[in-house]
Amino acid sequence: MKSEKEYIDLARGVVERAHAKGALAEAFLVAEESLEVEIRDQEIEALTQAQERGLGLRLIREGRLGFAFTDDFNPASLEELVEEALENSRLTTPDEYNVLPPPSQEYPDIPLWDQEIEAIPVKDKIELAMEIERQARAYDPRVKITESCSYSETRYLVVVNNSLGIEALYRGTQCGASIYLVALEGEEAQTGFGFMYNRYYRNLDPVKIGREGAQRAVRMLGARRISTRRAPVVLDPYVAVSFLEFLAPALSAEAVQKGKSLFRGKVGHQVASPALTLWDDGLIPGGIGSSPFDGEGVPTQRTPLVLKGELQGFLHNTYTAAKEGRSSTGNASRASFKSPPRIGTTNFYLEPGILSPEDIIREINEGLYLTEVMGMHTANPISGDFSLGASGIWIEKGELARPVRGVAIAGNIIEVLKNVDRVGNDLTFYGSTGSPTLRVAGLTISGS
Repeated sequence: MKSEKEYIDLARGVVERAHAKGALAEAFLVAEESLEVEIRDQEIEALTQAQERGLGLRLIREGRLGFAFTDDFNPASLEELVEEALENSRLTTPDEYNVLPPPSQEYPDIPLWDQEIEAIPVKDKIELAMEIERQARAYDPRVKITESCSYSETRYLVVVNNSLGIEALYRGTQCGASIYLVALEGEEAQTGFGFMYNRYYRNLDPVKIGREGAQRAVRMLGARRISTRRAPVVLDPYVAVSFLEFLAPALSAEAVQKGKSLFRGKVGHQVASPALTLWDDGLIPGGIGSSPFDGEGVPTQRTPLVLKGELQGFLHNTYTAAKEGRSSTGNASRASFKSPPRIGTTNFYLEPGILSPEDIIREINEGLYLTEVMGMHTANPISGDFSLGASGIWIEKGELARPVRGVAIAGNIIEVLKNVDRVGNDLTFYGSTGSPTLRVAGLTISGS
């Protein structure tokens, strides 16, 4: 890989080329190295090491937006990149809100780089994956099949440069490990998973990952349906995160401005239970979604979205902020250098409460502890209506009694949020989205 200075100079040079041709320009450069290990039955199935680098160029000329990208940093290719972006801009409609952000006086200092990860031998990372599988198999003899077990890591550098004076860079690391497995009993098979992602290799816990996957599979053996009823439902953090991920696009200012958000016109209104406070926070030290600046070079920040159930506002990039005369919230998100910025969350999470999950369950005479939902992609993002396949564990007299499958839950996401009456103290992040255990006072459970 090139040095940091070489990448900065490269991005600056592309912006200067475009600026010389009468355009405001922004270069977004990424260089990364990755490793992925896949094992099964204590044998290496695949080991992949790769490098990728590329630059996306966004430019504005006469209010028209153009974008192009390349993974070839030769001078001739970079000149061609500028011409391609200019040509693309001729095909777009002028828009007064196509603007670039000005430079910031300073960026937050957030630890994102694991100094140790590069020095750790690959054999140790293979051993970590193998230990995950061993822990899963040792948890219960009914754990019979490993569908996949893997370790992955990425070390990356991001540079943003624009015509208005932004020139910023940061480096980061991410690593993760996961297992997907099957438990068998007679003719019955149940699947389970465990995974963990972190900035730091030393924080990965193969024992926890392996046992969590095995527990999720084994506890569902013997599951059966229940009759249709309305009852309290406890959302496991993983399930609660699924609901939050469904909710996130509706909190984008772009969705609001296009009339595609169920929260449109509700700022200052109660949209959830007073027990719920929702944040987007790009400043969490070591957070998977943390960074000193977003995909446009705007400093990230901690943004309140819902405070004690009341909607506070939405997430903005520079474009949506310009349309409303606001400032960007630092939520310009890029899937890669191959795409222009949209709006996305950083670390998106619900504040934890004070009750343990056990305390929440103990209060319930009859209800469902929900561990998995299926079909979240079918939920309506504008109305908030959903009908989902579900499985979990039935609660009787404050105890987890028996596994349940083949049921469905239906309702509206706003009604779910308003009916949350207990919040756990176990905030758990799955990637960059996190939630504690939640209890919904009542949901319709469709069974036999």
